[in-house]
Amino acid sequence: MTEVLDNVAVARLYGEPLFNLPNDLYIPPDALEVFLEAFEGPLDLLLYLIRKQNFNILDIPMASVTRQYLVYVEEIRTHNLELAAEYLLMAAMLIEIKSRMLLPPKRVAEGVEVEDPRAELVRRLLEYERIKLASTQLNALPQEGRDFLRAQVVIEQSLAPRFPDVNVLDLQGAWQDILKRAKLVQHHKITREELSVRDYMSRLLRQLQGQKFVEFENLFDPEQGSTVLVVTFIALLELAKETLIEITQAEAFAPIYVRLSYTPV
Repeated sequence: MTEVLDNVAVARLYGEPLFNLPNDLYIPPDALEVFLEAFEGPLDLLLYLIRKQNFNILDIPMASVTRQYLVYVEEIRTHNLELAAEYLLMAAMLIEIKSRMLLPPKRVAEGVEVEDPRAELVRRLLEYERIKLASTQLNALPQEGRDFLRAQVVIEQSLAPRFPDVNVLDLQGAWQDILKRAKLVQHHKITREELSVRDYMSRLLRQLQGQKFVEFENLFDPEQGSTVLVVTFIALLELAKETLIEITQAEAFAPIYVRLSYTPV
């Protein structure tokens, strides 16, 4: 065993400080591994090298970028040969572009711009950068199951049936149907008659007494003429206004029914 130096632990074993190393300690070659920054592919690595050093992506210094790229490829080749194959293909492309830039440009017709060997690579890099930025923005959006959970609420419905409310348009349509029927059977008699709304309110209450539901149309007698129909309808509205009766339907677009308001005992 080696001597303890300055009471400084060189490691911890199961939480206990280890001040010296065993003489027969064996450390495998792959026990210590340096994890390089992870990249999603050759274009990702190439874009990282360019942006990290603030190179102009439209004027890439191929010599410097290729050299740094090959250093990284050499590192991953020693650890993962299958992963390195994809990166080696891009390395070959970079070397080819670098070689083409060293050669004199081809002669072209006057007025035609000489094609830059880096043009296709720049186009791919810009397109990849746009896609990567879009994916980052999409990933920043809230996602169900990751950032929030969908709330589920169970609502217990009451056993007592709830009838849909009768709106003004439904009542107006039923009233117009009664008027149409009244015009078909009305008699042309000229009479002067004074009708009391209160009197007809009492008649309607007596007519509804003892009955569970009465159909809206059965409260009107078209043979009595439109005047009586109008007074009966006004009396019906007054009773509904004073909450003495209820106007309801079993379901939407169903016949309209009238009953006395329910008063708890």
